[in-house]
Amino acid sequence: MTAGGEETVRDGRPVAERRLHLVTPLRRAWAPVAVLAGWAVHDPGQAQRQLTRLTTTTLLIGLAVLVPAAALYGFLSWWFTRFAVTDTELRIRTGLLFRRTAHIRLERIQAVDVTRPLLARVAGVAKLKLDVIGTDKKDELAFLGEEEARVLRAELLARAAGFAPESAHEVGEAPARELVRVPARVIAVSLLLTGAVWGSLVAAVVVPPLLWLATDSLWTVLAAAVPLFGGAVTSSAGRFVASYGWTVSESPDGLRTDRGLLDRAHETVPPGRVQTVRIVEPLLWRRLGWVRVELDVAGSSDSVLLPVAPREVAESVVARVLPGTTVPPAASLTRPPRRARWCLPMWWRGHGIAVTDAVFAARHGILCRRLALVPHAKVQSVRLSQGPWERARRVADLRVDTGANKTVTARLRDAGEAAELLRVQAERSRTGRRTARPDRWMA
Repeated sequence: MTAGGEETVRDGRPVAERRLHLVTPLRRAWAPVAVLAGWAVHDPGQAQRQLTRLTTTTLLIGLAVLVPAAALYGFLSWWFTRFAVTDTELRIRTGLLFRRTAHIRLERIQAVDVTRPLLARVAGVAKLKLDVIGTDKKDELAFLGEEEARVLRAELLARAAGFAPESAHEVGEAPARELVRVPARVIAVSLLLTGAVWGSLVAAVVVPPLLWLATDSLWTVLAAAVPLFGGAVTSSAGRFVASYGWTVSESPDGLRTDRGLLDRAHETVPPGRVQTVRIVEPLLWRRLGWVRVELDVAGSSDSVLLPVAPREVAESVVARVLPGTTVPPAASLTRPPRRARWCLPMWWRGHGIAVTDAVFAARHGILCRRLALVPHAKVQSVRLSQGPWERARRVADLRVDTGANKTVTARLRDAGEAAELLRVQAERSRTGRRTARPDRWMA
């Protein structure tokens, strides 16, 4: 019997629920401290006044109460968190005051990611994040021993792939073959050639002095400078640290990405769940022939498959994500008619579309080009929209909705062409779903 009074059964036998690693209470003990820190940041003036009123004795007494209370909270949170794998589900029980039990159907699991923050790597533990179909928030098990996390991940992947419970333990972790490794030098140069990085750095340097001249208030300057400098660091050094050592590998359970200098992250892109692939080409990258590859995955947030890579390498990886797909070259994309320039001056030149046997492709942008590839089998609906100004210019927009709740739009097409695209794309979507690959892993 479990702590909640329910029996966890596997193969007709009770299954003992397991607890997380013993270092977990240390992580959760910081929650009360984080609440106080959040209050201080939210109202720094009031926090400063309260601190000046406290004597040394009062501070010591406060610490003597806060530290044991935080330690007790961390221990109790760990004690009341348990998990178990049954024949049909992963069950996670959490909550100190308000109990929560997550019943995760094994066949609904679409990704199991492993992350190892710096301190967790020192302690020899890892965090498992579970991406489940139909949920926006990822459940997690933090923390497990590195070996236990690896074994549990392999078992969950095997069960999600359809292996029987008695044989899932024997499957083990699927082998992986490295496809791409992004050099650190390339990541650094790509960040230096990104306009957003320089924009955040300039804002962090220019805005605080201007605020000081305008307000002569130190607190106002600090309130603006801290987030600006934080954003500048995150968009430059933070992105480099997060992308360091980025590798993409291929395995039977999907494409795997490993990255991170301090915090290592191991994620899997499940086959069959990718709804859209975007190839992003910033202006300053074009001379070097570099692009970034982004993904829309059903039931998950947007993700980056490749932070930067030569275009031919990126296209070879896209062919692994969408088998049988060839990225349409820029010359094959058809632009809107010239009369569309009255609807979107200058920017109309950045739009273009191409339809192949495998995908619907739409591009937009002049300074930063984005080419979206939607497999015909992943199209949920097709819509044609036309405003009054577009009707006057005999153009229309074709909108393609995907299973990731995203829309890819072919802007300013000739009205007759858009109507024909609507009919053809609806038929391609129906036939594409009949011949689509299965979504099950290792299938």
